[in-house]
Amino acid sequence: MLKARIVSLATAVPPHVISQSDAASFATAAFGGRFDGFEQVAGVFMTSGIRRRRAVRPLEWYMQPLGWPERSEAYVDGACRMFADAAGRALDNARLRACDIDTVVTVSSTGVTTPSLEVRVAGQMGFRPDVERVPVFGLGCAGGVSGLSIAARLAQSRPGSNVLLVAVEACTLSFRADQLTKANVVATALFGDGAAALVLRAEDGDGAEIESTAQHTWPDTLDIMGWSVDAEGLGVIFDRSIPPFAEEHFGPAARAMLARAGLNLPDIERFVCHPGGAKVVTALERALQLPQGLLADERAVLEDYGNMSAPTVFFVLERALATGLPRRTLMTAMGPGFTAATATLRAA
Repeated sequence: MLKARIVSLATAVPPHVISQSDAASFATAAFGGRFDGFEQVAGVFMTSGIRRRRAVRPLEWYMQPLGWPERSEAYVDGACRMFADAAGRALDNARLRACDIDTVVTVSSTGVTTPSLEVRVAGQMGFRPDVERVPVFGLGCAGGVSGLSIAARLAQSRPGSNVLLVAVEACTLSFRADQLTKANVVATALFGDGAAALVLRAEDGDGAEIESTAQHTWPDTLDIMGWSVDAEGLGVIFDRSIPPFAEEHFGPAARAMLARAGLNLPDIERFVCHPGGAKVVTALERALQLPQGLLADERAVLEDYGNMSAPTVFFVLERALATGLPRRTLMTAMGPGFTAATATLRAA
């Protein structure tokens, strides 16, 4: 059976740039005189490994009182713009038009909209009336790799069809000046906005083949990461420290997921990991027994864009593709559940 291949990949970011120093000043103004624990956690702005991020709105917009209506309007506007930008570039790179797409898989967990994003831009993009839509919500940071798995299976089920995968997130809309919690401060230090789009097709060709995919969900870990929902919007949940958990548990899970495909860690020549934060990247290197500093592309993406949730891993993959993939690459991400997702890519 023909495997799905990556025909093209493109990324996009919104126009507003937030430097980490400006974000730190914003947090100090928002939390400094109101949250007793702020000084203890404020150092995360300097140790996060982030220099700047992009946002769907300018920094001053986040300083005003905001509720669901304002955040939802910003989500729909910003996410649709990023969707069209990333998807348009991916189509151009694949030498296709939107009317050539048979299925659209949209991954997004940072806002809620019905109808979903892909149909909101369908007229602008030029999708056919019979295009199949597969919106996916709730996977968070694991959404990029898990979405790739979904899109690859759909492409493989219909060889020759064109599947467009778009991961788009507006994480900055979860900045909450009203939530005086450590998790909220950490989120304000980490999150950025962005999108990535890939065209997949099951065929004999030159693109990287999605060889295998897998997930692993740890029992009793719902509290590690997720959203709370209230009248003001979505609020971040980080109830356990993720880096120690990743260092202890990700290695065995990765080995088990590879074993399902008849592979072992020594079979992997390159890693493309979701960089959730500087400490998470270091934890992944330790969990996978990699030399410290090996995940340089992950750190570079984190430095320039922050944690954009689902699309971030594709920013790393974009860099890896530019320099050439080796025979076999392992993509990894972790997100709410608490779930790890992996995909092995085999070079043509």
